[in-house]
Amino acid sequence: MSKAKVLLIGSNATRIEIQGGRTGATGQYLNETVVPALAIVEAGYKIVLATPDGTKPHIDEASDTPDHFGGDKAAYERAKTFYANDPAMNEVRTLRSIVEEGLDNYAGVFVPGGQAPVVDLMQDPDMGEVLRHFHERSKPTALLCHGPIAVAAAMPHAREFRAALIAGVPAKAAEWAKDWQYVGYRMTVFSNSEEKVVEDYILHAKLYFNVADALQTAGGKVITTATDFEPHVVEDRELITGQNPRSDRALAGKFVAALERSLAMA
Repeated sequence: MSKAKVLLIGSNATRIEIQGGRTGATGQYLNETVVPALAIVEAGYKIVLATPDGTKPHIDEASDTPDHFGGDKAAYERAKTFYANDPAMNEVRTLRSIVEEGLDNYAGVFVPGGQAPVVDLMQDPDMGEVLRHFHERSKPTALLCHGPIAVAAAMPHAREFRAALIAGVPAKAAEWAKDWQYVGYRMTVFSNSEEKVVEDYILHAKLYFNVADALQTAGGKVITTATDFEPHVVEDRELITGQNPRSDRALAGKFVAALERSLAMA
């Protein structure tokens, strides 16, 4: 029997807007999904995977490599097998059904990255409802790499916030972010200089906005490292954020520790 249930929220996005009115391929990162998921399961918790449309997240091809597992081919193969075959990764629910069923039985929530959450989760109303529930009850809320941009969904006007960022009007975006529950929180997310690497070598195009700038515009206290792709995790109250793919293990450790503390206090 598991200690408690943990909600893992994935993205359904497979394309992201790029400047010039085009789109680029995107998805969820394999290591960012599986490394924390395995840590959660191994700590005795049950994972429930949910996405906006109830289908399994698409794994970004850029993440489908041993390089994101420190070159450890065995760890990479284990991750691929877990994601492909484990029931926890295949019994996918819609976010709406999770909200309607009730969130009280979930001890924590985790959102992996890849650029996909920039497209759907950051403006999804059900994502926003989940975040408000966990914030009001101080339950562990962990997000990794681009995943932290999903906290924008808790804004009363998340769609308008994103549209203003796409339009290149940060002052208007800041207005739409008024009354956001995470104003003043310390957090981290994929940095601007790290994003430039993705733009130059993977997308070969510029994005409309950077996630670090977006969260700063909204009122978050964004902290990123001086060295690109150095593991970095920031914890402030219930919110635990990791900067980049290499932060997967560190974030998993802090999230599991937060779950244990929360469970002990229940």
